[in-house]
Amino acid sequence: MRRFRVGYLSHLPHQAFLDTAAQCAALEVVRIPLDQPEGAVLAALREVDGYYCMASRDELPRPFHVTPALLAELPRLLMVGSTGAGYDTVDPAACTAAGVLLVNQAGGNAEGVAEHAVGMMLALLKRMPEAQAAMRAGQAQSREALMGRELRGRTVGLVGIGHVGTRVAEIVRLAFGCPVLACDPYLDADAIAARGARKVEMDELLAGSDVVSLHLPLAPESRGMMSAASFARMRRGAIFVTTARGHIHDEPALAEALASGHIAAAGLDVWAQEPPPPTHPLLQMGNVIVTQHTAGVTQESRANITRIAALAFADAAEGRLPPRIINPDVVPRFAERWAAAFGRALAG
Repeated sequence: MRRFRVGYLSHLPHQAFLDTAAQCAALEVVRIPLDQPEGAVLAALREVDGYYCMASRDELPRPFHVTPALLAELPRLLMVGSTGAGYDTVDPAACTAAGVLLVNQAGGNAEGVAEHAVGMMLALLKRMPEAQAAMRAGQAQSREALMGRELRGRTVGLVGIGHVGTRVAEIVRLAFGCPVLACDPYLDADAIAARGARKVEMDELLAGSDVVSLHLPLAPESRGMMSAASFARMRRGAIFVTTARGHIHDEPALAEALASGHIAAAGLDVWAQEPPPPTHPLLQMGNVIVTQHTAGVTQESRANITRIAALAFADAAEGRLPPRIINPDVVPRFAERWAAAFGRALAG
């Protein structure tokens, strides 16, 4: 019986992927080195049924992003799984057109990302980055000059309240007594209330929050969402945090809002270019915490997302539809292509 072959490029986020995949006899995993000619990589990808694709735009070489051009080269491909909750390196519409199923690992790193976001909120309100920079530079200041604020009781606005946003809402509400506002067009007021927040529109969230934190995917409708006008609508002295994706917030506009004092501080884990160049204006600001898209890079989160991914490929290998399908419209075509490849129908 032919096994379902999954290929990954260069390296895996965690050993748990291989450990979990090894438990499925119908699954075969192959490593495709990147230190070889592009043609050799493509030749290896042509022999796989599943592509375990890096989710970080700037880590994966552009020729191996899942685009219409790449899919045209891979007629055997049945399924793509991203290595995280995001899938910036994959074109979902192109996958659907090609009959290729796309899954992500949404929720697998929710705890790591949520803790990172709340940690940034606390550090920014207490002005830890400014105090650290002053001390390291030998520029001692009076403690009053670095007076901070407490998170307790402050209004936290969440743009997006999926897996990560829900956990952030839980932490700030239960640990700090924070009222939580949420803007999410895909959920009604009752669903958002069940997740610990009050549903509002974007303008109300920006104007009414002491902390604004982004927890939504990069998509055509979210690209550039946090513009100069958005930052201007935020409450003066508010904190901005994002562990979502680069390109959702306008980096130059944020730098201007911080320089003017309208926004008090920012915590940034995601960037338009990752990592950003050392000369990036936001890296020069003492009231900004910067991390290199590491919010979900914990031992626990990496083990969890890779286990989830391996289980999704195992489902496909054994003739079942996996969870977390990004492009559900493709399912009938995927089922036909799977049946043609493996000589039997998918399980009902």
